[in-house]
Amino acid sequence: MSVKVYTRRSCAYCSAAKQLLMSKRALFEEICLDSDPALLQDIMLRSGQRTVPQIWVGSRHVGGFTDLLQLDRLGELDELLAHPPS
Repeated sequence: MSVKVYTRRSCAYCSAAKQLLMSKRALFEEICLDSDPALLQDIMLRSGQRTVPQIWVGSRHVGGFTDLLQLDRLGELDELLAHPPS
C-alpha cells in the first residue's frame, strides 16, 4: 500500500485525514501508535514532527492533516495519489 497514515485513537485530525483520503477513494494503511511507543519515537524522528497524523504517500512525507488538506486545495493531492513517488 503506497499511503500510510500514522495515527492515535483520540485524534480528531487523524479522523479528518482518514476522511479526506476516503473521499478521494484512496487506499491507505492506518498504523495506530497508541500501543507502540518505540514506533511512535521512530515516526517522530523520521518525520521531524511531534504530532499525529503523520502521512506518507509512497516515499514522500506529506506531513499532517493540514498539509494534506493544503495539497488538496492546491489541486495536487489527486496527482500525488495517482502517481506516488517510489
